Amino acid sequence: MLRSFRLGNHRSFRDEQELLLMPAYSKDRLALPVAAIYGANASGKSNLLDGLRFMAEAVRDSFASWRPEGRIPLDPFRFVSAQDPPSVFVVELVLEGVRYTYGFEMSHRRVLEEWLYSYPEKRKRVLFERNGDEVKFGTSMPDRAKLDVLVKLLRPNSLLLSLAAQSNVAQVLPVFRWFTSAVWFRFAGEEPLSEEDIAEHFAGDSPMSKQLIDLVRAADFGISNVTVHAPHPQEDDGRPRVVVQHGGHSKLLWLGEESAGTRSWFGLLPTALTVLRDGGVLLIDEIDASLHPLLAGRLVGLFKDLSTNPSGAQLIFTTHDATLLHPPLAEELLARDEIWFVEKDSATGVSRLYSLVDFKPRSEDNLERRYLAGRYGAVPELFEDRFAEAVRSADGEA
Repeated sequence: MLRSFRLGNHRSFRDEQELLLMPAYSKDRLALPVAAIYGANASGKSNLLDGLRFMAEAVRDSFASWRPEGRIPLDPFRFVSAQDPPSVFVVELVLEGVRYTYGFEMSHRRVLEEWLYSYPEKRKRVLFERNGDEVKFGTSMPDRAKLDVLVKLLRPNSLLLSLAAQSNVAQVLPVFRWFTSAVWFRFAGEEPLSEEDIAEHFAGDSPMSKQLIDLVRAADFGISNVTVHAPHPQEDDGRPRVVVQHGGHSKLLWLGEESAGTRSWFGLLPTALTVLRDGGVLLIDEIDASLHPLLAGRLVGLFKDLSTNPSGAQLIFTTHDATLLHPPLAEELLARDEIWFVEKDSATGVSRLYSLVDFKPRSEDNLERRYLAGRYGAVPELFEDRFAEAVRSADGEA
């Protein structure tokens, strides 16, 4: 599970910022199951999630796919007059009961620093430390001859973790596999799953088919059943089709004929159930983009409930939906230490990440009302007269 993520010089995050998923009020769990990130449009919320996506892609692809002499595909803060500082990415994880810290600093040309530490008995154990071309391995790393060969193969623009995992160095595999198999992203404007993938999960022989259909019914779309039709030999695409039935009507509809919200729910559910079953982290940009607030709240609730989340899965999402801060149908959906804000300085373009905990909120506070009133920042400054003036000035009159 993820306990923290820190980044610096990535998109609008010029300065280092850290998202903490460690409980602030209770020590009965290692990490929080949910983190909700609020902020105005263009504040940088999506950039935070994109930073973790870049980190995961670098771990997966830097040795296998990046061109040996190519530039590292960083996306640093753009408004810097001097030479760009390095970009920084760091995570703290707990995997199979062991805590790890992994991170790296890099420029467009090379990896400047990289490190991996474990804490198997609450004491720091160095697995490796890299500074430029120099690599030091800890005493817990066996087979020095093999490790020396890896150092010779290491390229300036590739991560040692990526190379060591592909060389099957056992000590680094838990962290590598977390990045490649346990972190899932869904960004606004990107299709979560193709209809072919959705059909595979909803097919009758799929182990999660019944759960998926039950969750579709529970979402109150009026859908009574979901079936998968095998591709017709005469059809151009030759792919299976997802078919939905509404109520007792005999007429069937293709999934593509359903609303954006219905399609969004269909595309999100297989990934959400996989993460809830296996553990891992699901990151959703704009969870409220196509889902009703009550439905988004039910999804969040699945991650909060130990009976539906026995594997310690986590959900990190961005949203504008203030009703999740004070839901009408529940005493509390989001705990105070699960709420974060991103605010951008309009003069510099720099985004800042901070926690609701910084404001020392009381349990009886109406968080929705206080947020919309601007008590926590991270809301747009909207002046009614400017909107009216903009419309009136269109023709230069009045």
